[in-house]
Amino acid sequence: MKQQAEFLPTVQALVQCYQAFAAYSAADIRAQGLTPPQFDIVATLGNTAGMTATELGEKTLITKGTLTGVVDRLVDHGWVERVAHDSDRRCQIIRLTRAGETLFARIFPAHMAHLGACFAGTSAAEHKRVQTALRVLKQAFSKETA
Repeated sequence: MKQQAEFLPTVQALVQCYQAFAAYSAADIRAQGLTPPQFDIVATLGNTAGMTATELGEKTLITKGTLTGVVDRLVDHGWVERVAHDSDRRCQIIRLTRAGETLFARIFPAHMAHLGACFAGTSAAEHKRVQTALRVLKQAFSKETA
């Protein structure tokens, strides 16, 4: 029980921090007319020539089952397109259209500025400290799932 008493406040703080971040971020993304998964895909595809669905799934926070539907909706809006892969015709590349590139150029910097406002006044040393602590936690959870 003593060990649980030591780590439980850390888990609670981690979850509360993530929930606060997700709510703050999602509100801004929705205000810009996207859902968080749509933003995740547009932001991931921005400044790239596109990627396969497998690559996109690995680089986003979206599950494989959800990815197809989100991409379909982005295609319907004209922001994303699927094109044949140059070297593997069984595969498609998902990439931003011109309208998608315009959307990315508008929403990504605005969202980064929105998030950046939360870090105003945070020193480089403090960023390093937080990043190190988060890496330690990630490694602890990664060991348990390996």
